[in-house]
Amino acid sequence: MTLQADLLVLLPELIMAVGAMALLLAGAIAGEKSAPIISWSAIALLIAAGAATVTGPDHAFAFHGAFVADAFARFAKLLILGGAGFSILLADEFFSKINLSRFELPVLMLLATLGMMLMVSSSSFLSLYMGLELQSLALYVLAAFNRDHLRSTEAGLKYFVLGALSSGMMLYGISLIYGFTGTTTFSAVAAVTHAGPAGLGVIFGIVFLIAGLAFKVSAVPFHMWTPDVYEGAPTPVTAYFATAAKVAAMCLFLRAILTPFPDLVHQWRQIIVFISVLSMALGAIAAIGQTNIKRLMAYSSIGHMGYALLGLAAGTTLGVRGVLIYLAIYVATNLGVFACIQAMRRGGKSVEAISDLAGLARTDLRLAVLFAVLFLSLAGLPPLAGFFAKFYVFLAAMQAGLVVPAVLGVLASAIGLVYYLRLVKVMFFDEPADALDGQSALGSRAIMIASGAVALLFIFAASPVLNAADAAARSLFP
Repeated sequence: MTLQADLLVLLPELIMAVGAMALLLAGAIAGEKSAPIISWSAIALLIAAGAATVTGPDHAFAFHGAFVADAFARFAKLLILGGAGFSILLADEFFSKINLSRFELPVLMLLATLGMMLMVSSSSFLSLYMGLELQSLALYVLAAFNRDHLRSTEAGLKYFVLGALSSGMMLYGISLIYGFTGTTTFSAVAAVTHAGPAGLGVIFGIVFLIAGLAFKVSAVPFHMWTPDVYEGAPTPVTAYFATAAKVAAMCLFLRAILTPFPDLVHQWRQIIVFISVLSMALGAIAAIGQTNIKRLMAYSSIGHMGYALLGLAAGTTLGVRGVLIYLAIYVATNLGVFACIQAMRRGGKSVEAISDLAGLARTDLRLAVLFAVLFLSLAGLPPLAGFFAKFYVFLAAMQAGLVVPAVLGVLASAIGLVYYLRLVKVMFFDEPADALDGQSALGSRAIMIASGAVALLFIFAASPVLNAADAAARSLFP
């Protein structure tokens, strides 16, 4: 391919890279007063990158097979860009209220998003690692962005130390895979493993690769960073971690396991099933005793990634389709939840305790109803969107013969219903706490309403998402 064709494949990423550098220079020249303009410019840049993604080439490779543009990458990028755009909007409103607006925040989010887009388009272990590190370095800074806040600094430090460990494990696994196959390109690795039995070195490499990827999706037993980072990071940054970052990590997980190792499914499936079941169980049980709503959402996310991993364990087109549908619904719902959490302010200060929601239905009925709809959707109650997310994953697992893990997933979902219903009970039946300020900004209100509409009305407009997820899943299985 010519250089022009290569650049066309990576046009969305080029838009992001050049735009982020331009906004960084503009912010450095104009100073902190430019923060709102930089934020809205970043959102416009994300929209431009999304347009380039939709109109870009299909199933085209770039730079000697290091990157690929296909339906799977397109689906993942659109979810990532959507999560990033709404997170930047929440961040602009959040930091302007506390007079801490910094132009660096949207630039860091753009650079992290660029890394995520490179990750999901990677078709080589080298390009995978390059995108992963670009994302991770920006996320470490974002977690500790509120540097005058002790919990934020602690969150950034914990994420950095544990993230560096996981990156080292992944890189060691990649080196083993390269050493025993002689290549880093996914298609070439697949050809080597198809030609004969995989050596013990390749199996060890896959184990270390899965360990590194499991950290990025906060799957058990590599979940320990999640509650502290979710609680310590500023709320819009936590929303970014829970949406765009989770989509990128899970889609990277799908491509990095299914594309290079399709003939070793029986070797890696048992590992995925193991961490999936543990994640579902921990997410369901550990969240019950939480008193901080952001920590509760952290354990909830661990459980939800366990359900998504069950679709990966199926190793089929139907399984990938189920994971992608799950991620789309998960992103839409979580954006609304964190917009509602950001609206929890009393006396101009953020509050995060579950007890602060007591009697919310009597002081702010609209916020209580939105919270309830979104929580019940996360719980998977029909006919809300979350039910269909779990339905497609469990269906794929059953068809792949993973009956016991699917049954355990249903049980974990039933246990998880306990803490979601407890939140609803606190809001609607407990004695009211002091009223919240109830003055959320226009952008936050729009996100809440849109997210609630998705949770309620997904059943009536599911076809476009299902069709797009099906096309994306098929592109992973040539």
